[in-house]
Amino acid sequence: MKLALVGYGKMGKMVEQLAPEYGFEAALALDVNNNAQGEGFTAANFRDVHVAVEFSTPDSVVLNLEKLAALRVPTVTGTTGWFARLPEVKLWFDQNHTGLVYSPNFSIGVNIFERIVREGAKWMAHQPDYEAWAWEIHHSAKKDAPSGTLLKLVDEMKKAGYRGSINASSSRAGKMPGTHEIGFDSAADTITLRHTARSREGFARGALHAARWLAAGHKGCHEFSEILFEQASGA
Repeated sequence: MKLALVGYGKMGKMVEQLAPEYGFEAALALDVNNNAQGEGFTAANFRDVHVAVEFSTPDSVVLNLEKLAALRVPTVTGTTGWFARLPEVKLWFDQNHTGLVYSPNFSIGVNIFERIVREGAKWMAHQPDYEAWAWEIHHSAKKDAPSGTLLKLVDEMKKAGYRGSINASSSRAGKMPGTHEIGFDSAADTITLRHTARSREGFARGALHAARWLAAGHKGCHEFSEILFEQASGA
């Protein structure tokens, strides 16, 4: 199966490296050198492409997704910082009868971590003696702060019924691929939940997992955790 890489930075190159393990050949790579104004999105370039994996920047992702939807290319996007426009992007893919899988974080471990955090927040919702925090650290080149992952973790806590204050903060330094921490503290004790990524490999593998799912013919717009946990439950 042919894979297009939209964005050819560190994540794009990691996806390219691992693609053969998932049955893909990276047949096209678009970046600022050949796609600065969207000129790489042609029918000829994408004629034999089965799925696109998009890891670009918050400034370019929406245009990229608009072009991919118009070409009816099933797409996985791991770019963050654009989710305010998600309803509009979903409409493009639905109108063109193709598939999109999106997520603030394609790490399978992080998606399981979200479920653990949600369960903890549900129990803590009835414990007024505890206060909560949410913290992350990423490499200094990461453009959005707080990250989409941290915002999603906080949102999951609120959806679980936690109504207390959540002190959220972000750090950017060095080459850290990503650490996320949720904590609950009282006068009696502290509970700390933490996920630490060792490399970008986990994000790339999750994106390729989603790409293989789309290549099987699935359509519509899905958050990565939807397909991950549906498969885990046998749905």
